[in-house]
Amino acid sequence: MKFEVQVKKVKKTKLFSVHEKYGAKLVDFAGYVMPIQYESIIAEHKAVRNDVGLFDVSHMGEVIIEGEKAFDYVQNLTINDLSVLFPGRVQYSAMCYEDGGIVDDLLVYKLDQKKYMLVINASNVEKDLEWMRANNNHGVTITDVSDDYSLIAVQGPSSKVLIEAVFNTNIHIEYYHFAYLEFAGEKVLVSRTGYTGELGYEI
Repeated sequence: MKFEVQVKKVKKTKLFSVHEKYGAKLVDFAGYVMPIQYESIIAEHKAVRNDVGLFDVSHMGEVIIEGEKAFDYVQNLTINDLSVLFPGRVQYSAMCYEDGGIVDDLLVYKLDQKKYMLVINASNVEKDLEWMRANNNHGVTITDVSDDYSLIAVQGPSSKVLIEAVFNTNIHIEYYHFAYLEFAGEKVLVSRTGYTGELGYEI
């Protein structure tokens, strides 16, 4: 009798070697080897509540939508009103099936008048892309750039101080807005988003 063993392939974020070096507890999450903690859960919870914590969330998916009718496409694709956005603004929204069931929740970044970035959940990237492409009736370009982006969440009362120190500049980013900052000669998108309930940013 012949047995076949299927080995599940998992991806690693670009920060994997850093997590490994500093002793993070690594687990398989959404197809990625991800750090879930360095110290105790209580210690890390207190760090985010009282000071600042960092999270590697590079497993999230990023999709660029661009074209003459990018607004019409994203407005039709998502449930929130896209007309309130302007370049530099972020919107929480969702995609729904015809029967009202949710395909996925997501963030919509308006990069310019003809270009948007959708940040989607890691475990749904393939499914979401399939839905987006199946409903592309506006001739837009849909590009999966998930593997080109790293995403770090900086959360906690001291997050602004840390961001300003790293980028060597003062920042004034309102909630659910974003700006471009420069680091080591590279343009970096920094948004004031996050789900911890504390002041926080995502780089």
